[in-house]
Formats: sequence, C-alpha cells, structure tokens
Amino acid sequence: MSKGTIIRTATLLIALVNQVLVLYGKSPLPISDEVMEQFISTGFTIISSMVAWFGNNYVTKKGKEQRDVLKQHGLSK
Repeated sequence: MSKGTIIRTATLLIALVNQVLVLYGKSPLPISDEVMEQFISTGFTIISSMVAWFGNNYVTKKGKEQRDVLKQHGLSK
C-alpha cells in the first residue's frame, strides 16, 4: 500500500474509534458542549471516510488492476 493509503486508513480508524467512544459516553475530546462534540465527531468521521474510501486507494481488485496498468505505462509513482 502507498503512504497516502496508510495515512487515510489510519485516519479513518481513529475517527471510527472516536465515534464509538462518543456513542458510549466515553468521549476523548475535552469539549463541554455535547451537541458541538457530536457534530465535530460525526463530521470528522464522514470526511475521513470519504477521503479514505472514495480516494484512489487501489484497495479493490479493480483498483489494483488499474494501478498495475498505470505502472506498466509509467504513469504511477
């Protein structure tokens, strides 16, 4: 996997863990306003999910085939 894929996946995992903690009332964020905290947590989860899985991560079979074709033509890092 590329460095970007690893970073995006790690960010997604952190967001998901944070979301689960918020759901169970064990929030790691020191914000007193509960509504604001849930809004920020949900927004963080949605944004990192979109970046991680809608980005060109080559995690599916089709994506890996695309990466191989790009490498064959010298168009990939």
